Amino acid sequence: MKAWLERVWYRSAPPPLWLRPLSRAYGAVAAHLADARRRQAQRLPVPVIVVGNVAVGGTGKTPSVLWLVEALRRAGHRPGILSRGYGGRGPFPMLVSPDTDPALCGDEPALMAQRSGVPLAVAPDRLAGGRLLLARHPGVDVLVCDDGLQHYRLARDLELCIVDGARGYGNGWLLPAGPLREPPARARAAALILVNGGDPAAFGATAIGFRLETAVAVNLANGEQRPLSAFGAADVHAIAGIGNPPRFFDGLRVRGLQLREHAFADHHAYVPADLEFGDGLPVLMTEKDAVKCRAFAQPHWWAVPADLSFVADGDTRLLAELRKLRRAGPGFSTPR
Repeated sequence: MKAWLERVWYRSAPPPLWLRPLSRAYGAVAAHLADARRRQAQRLPVPVIVVGNVAVGGTGKTPSVLWLVEALRRAGHRPGILSRGYGGRGPFPMLVSPDTDPALCGDEPALMAQRSGVPLAVAPDRLAGGRLLLARHPGVDVLVCDDGLQHYRLARDLELCIVDGARGYGNGWLLPAGPLREPPARARAAALILVNGGDPAAFGATAIGFRLETAVAVNLANGEQRPLSAFGAADVHAIAGIGNPPRFFDGLRVRGLQLREHAFADHHAYVPADLEFGDGLPVLMTEKDAVKCRAFAQPHWWAVPADLSFVADGDTRLLAELRKLRRAGPGFSTPR
């Protein structure tokens, strides 16, 4: 069903007639709930930056959050991260450290804790997560929320909407007739639209472009780093349990690798048998997959980090938005 829906969502033809009333009903209910939650929104005592999207599936939110956290640290701030903890079993709210079991907190929070080293809390209720984080880490002076554009109960000071440049808004319909949680106008209401690949000009004047760069692989068993080019033209197994596996596969293929592709469901809970291919070929996977496989890693398994790289003046424009954060919490000063 999921594969069929994605074909409907990302083709040029309109969706089937029977899906359209469901889409309209979804939109009406979602808009009503959003209005009610906006009226009940509560602020935390520090500025909140929300990084989200209007379409389902992976768009590059996690690398964007990591880039923002590093930019804020370079400017002298003490950022923390909030996340929903999708795929984790809690208990919520909970604080996440680099050695927290991904089964408890979710794969993306585990990855962000390992990569960023900053305080991180997860909870479906981001307000509760933020309160816990600030109570335990009172020095934090700005929060970056991974996802949560539609989590209106948490008031925010800056919104950034991530869009897949290749998929865009799909057929433009709301769920289930299309891939959208909210209309494209909601993306344009954010301070900036961050476009992952493709032409940012197609998404309006507030859009900036970025790419996810993959250049090295890190061995899960011993931490060795190896350029992707070192794998040569021999076959490798490529593993991706993310929202858009072809994007990861394409990133490896442009580096000259010959792939045997294995796409899993987003947030898949791996077991050793999933990666037993019986041929000893290198197994390359996303960092998000690696955090769930490291406990039973084999010597020929490799994680491929993805780092965000802006095109043109995208980073300059994003930093300018950070400088506009004027509502200061304790110790917060505008980034330079």
